[in-house]
Amino acid sequence: MSDLGWNPLHGVPSYPAERYAVLADRIGGILRSRNDILLVQAEAVVALEAAAVSLARPGLSALNIITSPYGGWFGQWLRRGGAAVEDIVAEPGRPIEIEAVAKALDAGPHIDVLALVHAESASGILNPLPEILALARARNIVTVVDAVASVGGHQLDVDDLGIDIAVIGSQKALGGPAGVSAISVSHRAWDLILRDGAPRESILSLADLKGWIDGGRRGLPGTPAPLEFFALETALDRIEAEGMENIVARHALAASATRAGLAALGAPAWVPAAKASNLVTAVPVPQTLEPAALIAAAGRLGVEVSEGVGTAPARLVRLNHTGPRAAFQTVLSNVVAYGAALRQAGHPADIAAASEAISSTYRL
Repeated sequence: MSDLGWNPLHGVPSYPAERYAVLADRIGGILRSRNDILLVQAEAVVALEAAAVSLARPGLSALNIITSPYGGWFGQWLRRGGAAVEDIVAEPGRPIEIEAVAKALDAGPHIDVLALVHAESASGILNPLPEILALARARNIVTVVDAVASVGGHQLDVDDLGIDIAVIGSQKALGGPAGVSAISVSHRAWDLILRDGAPRESILSLADLKGWIDGGRRGLPGTPAPLEFFALETALDRIEAEGMENIVARHALAASATRAGLAALGAPAWVPAAKASNLVTAVPVPQTLEPAALIAAAGRLGVEVSEGVGTAPARLVRLNHTGPRAAFQTVLSNVVAYGAALRQAGHPADIAAASEAISSTYRL
């Protein structure tokens, strides 16, 4: 029999049951939340669907803000459970306007749930979260916030903002594993979730996951994947060592330097800084150049540039400065590669000026 060798990724010991509660408390600290923290053994889109499934039922009324495909999915999940859903759809690749939210809230009957994405990795925009939450609080509406692409890149104080359900993953700005996510759930949200008809005996049931909290937060149900939890623990060690304020500041600096470089390059801004995400910067592609051609040209230089998702007819590419990429060298590489791709297609691009603008931003 051949010797297959030993791989340390095989036979990983079980994650200690008593440390799940510690992980949850550490995530609560990151979110500045004293609400219940649930650990979901899957990528964050599963946690988002679990939130929708656990809320949705006939008689529930929801206002769903769509600024990317993720918001569209959330509305579909709510409808599938029997909820009455009104969608507010922003212009492609743009944040929602607060006036549109206020108008929808004032025009319709009472809304039980309002859902939105905070920062969009699909288009590099930032929705006006504090203003929207203030409107919801004034009307006693339970709020659901997809903060997967904003936690660590933007300030997120769950208790101060009054977010009832916040869904996060650690794989973006926090630089952690993708296979485990978390949900912060307020008492008001639990009251709505646990009404008669709450889904049970389902991997998507938050009511079932509450049993973990009520039972003393020991071993998670099912068979947890220990690698993911060891990885999350390591990521939290690094996050706490750097400090959330510093992580947010690092992303803000990367975004500011990217915008400065693009401006010096001669590339127009897609949205103003106040409406832009700190994790991804979207930039329009000249009409005479196909986004795929620009992406391929950047790829030949060893830099990954991606197309905007759900932004048609706007023709956008995204420069990624998320997590470990929120650093000078990556920002410089992104902008230089974008400029070089423009040049190869015959468009003017002042790469030297862009490089100096980025360097100057980091020297400030």
